[in-house]
Amino acid sequence: MKHSSVGLGTAAISAALLVMLGTRGVSQQLPKGVTPEDLATNNKLFLELAIKGLKWEEPAEPVRIAGPIYFVGTWGLGSFLFTTSEGHILMNTGMPSSGPMIVASIRKLGLKPEDIKLMINGHAHIDHAGALSFFKSQFGAQLAVMKDDVAAMESGDRDDFKYANDFVYPGLKVDRILRDGDTIKMGEVLLTAYHTPGHTRGATTWVANVIVDGKPYVVAFPDGAGFNPGYRLVRNPIYPGIAEDYRRTHHLLEMLKPDIWLAQHNEYYDLEGKRERAKTEGLKAWIDPEGYRRFIAEKKRAFEDQVDLELGAKKSAAQSAAQPK
Repeated sequence: MKHSSVGLGTAAISAALLVMLGTRGVSQQLPKGVTPEDLATNNKLFLELAIKGLKWEEPAEPVRIAGPIYFVGTWGLGSFLFTTSEGHILMNTGMPSSGPMIVASIRKLGLKPEDIKLMINGHAHIDHAGALSFFKSQFGAQLAVMKDDVAAMESGDRDDFKYANDFVYPGLKVDRILRDGDTIKMGEVLLTAYHTPGHTRGATTWVANVIVDGKPYVVAFPDGAGFNPGYRLVRNPIYPGIAEDYRRTHHLLEMLKPDIWLAQHNEYYDLEGKRERAKTEGLKAWIDPEGYRRFIAEKKRAFEDQVDLELGAKKSAAQSAAQPK
């Protein structure tokens, strides 16, 4: 069953996609004939525009970020490889087409995709989980998923609370079911999974503890804090308790104090800018605790502004300033 967008402000709907598309320097206007309401009600159109505008299915150069952590994703989507003495961990894929591109990136780094022993994920949407089945079938990697996203992952995200069956992908068996606070230890890498629902019921924020040149670093991969066009938060909520989930998630994310942060969408953490600076600055280019704080504050503010819009509250100064002139 598909959901309507009753109760959503059209300006907020437009802004939600334009925030995504605008970060790549594409037009700040919707394509001719496309209305903000279309973004909330036409799931396939929304995906089509995001894929094209953010280059989700275009290859990208891999890069070493910090110690055992490498970026191996596509131009717009963040996939990461953790190398350890006991094998590799792959975090996120991309669209279903991304499997061969990620394999090529891993090989370009001089690493072997055959050494991937475990896969983990931020949430069960097609743009982050679409190629997990490819890696399982090709290399036999096991999959660990937060309990509230297990059903979505195994079904290929069928009957999604927002996207129904519009964004399905090849599902796959989950080998390890995670709960809030569970840890994964492989070789020299320690990862902690935090349940941060909202964007999906089982959205998961990962925190890695790594050592680089004898110094410890905390690396966060925040997830679950954002919402897409068509999400209803308080008036006829898109799933019961979604607003409470978001507020708990924002609180948890505010409590984290990472040295480095990465994300499932590359524009969030400025992959291109940091990669370029790293050519001369090295690891220092990736250290960005202030950027993390701004990112979480912006997600929280966008959520509260959307709640106000749905409840008919007076627009905030920030919302008014964001209106097209």
